[in-house]
This record gives sequence, C-alpha cells and structure tokens, in this order.
Amino acid sequence: MSFEPAISYVPGLSQIPVRGSSINDVHDSVRRVVSGPLPDAKTLDVHIAFENLQKHYSGRKGTVTALRDVSFNVERGEIFGIIGRSGAGKSTLLRAINMLESPSSGRVRVDNIDVGTLDEDALVALRQRIGMIFQHFNLLSAKTVRENVGLPLRVAGVKPKIVQERVDALLELVGLRDKADIYPAKLSGGQKQRVGIARALVHNPEILLCDEATSALDPETTQSILDLLRDINRKLGLTIVLITHDMSVIREICHKVLVLDGGQVVERGEVWEVFGNPQADATRALLRPLLHDLPLDLANRLVADLRGQPGETILKVRFPGNGLPGGVPFAALAALGQGANLLHGGLDRLRGHAQGNLLISVPVQGWNEEQARKTLPAAHIEVLGYVHAIT
Repeated sequence: MSFEPAISYVPGLSQIPVRGSSINDVHDSVRRVVSGPLPDAKTLDVHIAFENLQKHYSGRKGTVTALRDVSFNVERGEIFGIIGRSGAGKSTLLRAINMLESPSSGRVRVDNIDVGTLDEDALVALRQRIGMIFQHFNLLSAKTVRENVGLPLRVAGVKPKIVQERVDALLELVGLRDKADIYPAKLSGGQKQRVGIARALVHNPEILLCDEATSALDPETTQSILDLLRDINRKLGLTIVLITHDMSVIREICHKVLVLDGGQVVERGEVWEVFGNPQADATRALLRPLLHDLPLDLANRLVADLRGQPGETILKVRFPGNGLPGGVPFAALAALGQGANLLHGGLDRLRGHAQGNLLISVPVQGWNEEQARKTLPAAHIEVLGYVHAIT
C-alpha cells in the first residue's frame, strides 16, 4: 500500500512536514517516539540563539520595557531553564522563540535561521517544529484525550490512519494509553498535563517550550511531570526550554539556568555553579527557600561576642560544588574542632557536583580556623556568631 506524500519543506529548517507525510515517515517517527536514541553529547551545538533582544510595550501610561539587550545560546539536546520573579520577562522571552511575541529589536535564531525574517508559511512550519505546553493545559473539554492529541494533525490534513498511529504512540509514551477515550473533566491535573505534552509532541518537534508547566500541580504530580520531561529529553534528544519561578524545578531537571530580573539577564550558567555560588541578588532571593539558613531558634540566641564565657561558635560551611566530587567526609567535618556538631543543612548532588550549606557548632575553645580551612579547602567557612550553649 502506498500513500502520496504531501510534504513541503523550509530551507534550513530540518525538513518539517507542513501537511502530511508518507507512511514510512510516520513509522520512523513513531519508532522515534517510543524508543528514540540517546542524544550524543558530542553533537551538542547551538540550537537557539538570542542576540541583543529587546521588547517594548506601549500603552497609555507610556512605554514598558519587558526585555533589555538579552543575549545567550541554548545548545541542542539540553534542558535550559529560565527563571525570574513575576514580571521579569520570562514569558516574553519564551514566546519570542516561535514568534508568538515579536521583538522590538534584536534577533532569535533557530539553527542559525533568523525566525523574524520568516514569511507566514515558513513560520507555520517553524511552529510545527516547536512544541509548547502551558500552565493551564488548554485542552478542549468536548473532545476526548485521543481527539485532543490528534487535533493538530487533523487540522494539518494528515490521513486518519496516520493520526491514529501517531497518537497511540504518544499516549504510550506519556503513560495514558488507557485514557484515550476519556474526556478532560475525568482527568487529574497531572494527567491533563500529560495530554498537553503528548499534543505538543504530535508534530515530532525538535524543540519543546514549557510555560510554567508545573505551576498548577501539587509537588508529587510536579515530580512525575519533571520525570516525564527528563525521559522525553533522554529518549528523543529534544531541546527543552522551560520557564518557572520555582528554583526546585530548575534544580531537578535543568542542565543550565538563566536568571532574569527586570527584563535583564543577571546570571546564567550550569545549574550546579549557580546554585553553589549565586552572584546576583535576584538569584539569591529565588534560592532562599531552598537554602539551609540559620534556624530562628538559633538566630534569636546568636551574639557577636561571648566576652570570654564558654559557649559555641556557629559556623556556616558552604560547598559551591567545584570540589569534593565524592561528597564531604565526616572525618573532615570532625576536624573542624573537637566536639563539632552538625546542627542543620544539607547537600544536593547536581550533575556530579556536591553542593550545599551546613551549619556546625564547635566549642569556642575547640575552634581552630586555620586547621579547618586546611581540612576543607573546597569549602567557604563563615563564622556567623556565638551562642552560650546548644540545648
């Protein structure tokens, strides 16, 4: 049996089907959805490039600048997180990738193609190549799961048999094969988001944009969705760009992170580096809920000087992640001083780097700063103050 292909391609945009495809093309894509190859780290290159991006909005109260001279690259096959407070410009930046927002100046390049120069047909092809999932799912309540996922293909004129094959493969991938004929009202929030992810993958995209995709979900469901996105990235080699206001999402899934504040890039880098040694005030503020800061009961008893009285030195020991790949030996902590106690804190292991903060008390008479710094050369040791006794 043969099918007449109805494919149009945009030069430089990796042969994106605009209306349909042959049955062999679909079989290839279905196999890729189910068991696609692991991305080869050696093939990483620039997939998306932002060059001096600016975005201004004009209104009755004057001009508001949403983005200010934003420049950075996203490499092929990586999970890239963009974080910032509300109004920082995250959504504007994300939507510039598929030209749902046109920049006032500057350029966005996908595979070195300036997407701002594409005509209407080429822009349609670009958007089929870029899947997008949203905070509130955007499902059609009168259509079943299967119909919601397959809708973009039916609109594009793909043959029903091909639509069914693609949809079945995607529902298998996201764990909803048994929910194919259920309506959205019968689904949990996490299941609805899985439908949204399947729909975003239906055109076999190379890029997946996530617009606060877990903000409406409870922590357990958020974890399951992040696990799914990580699995999709691993199996399909997709480039994933996500925006969030939650640093725990960045920590869990992203390779790199960019911090926006007031429309400007204030920090970017490998997640372990940014978490281990944040430089910008905005980054530190966003990280604060995850940090093991001084507990209130100790903070209320902390003094600057014991004036010769017995008591405890309270140390903050910060591990930025650029040393001790095997973790922190207990013997090293004990060497901080005789009678040292771990009071509070924790370590995270991010992409092979142990980083975090520990609060340790050491009897004033047992504290040897020079010895401590020799014992833990990869750590930053700060004396926070003193307390008369730990009870």
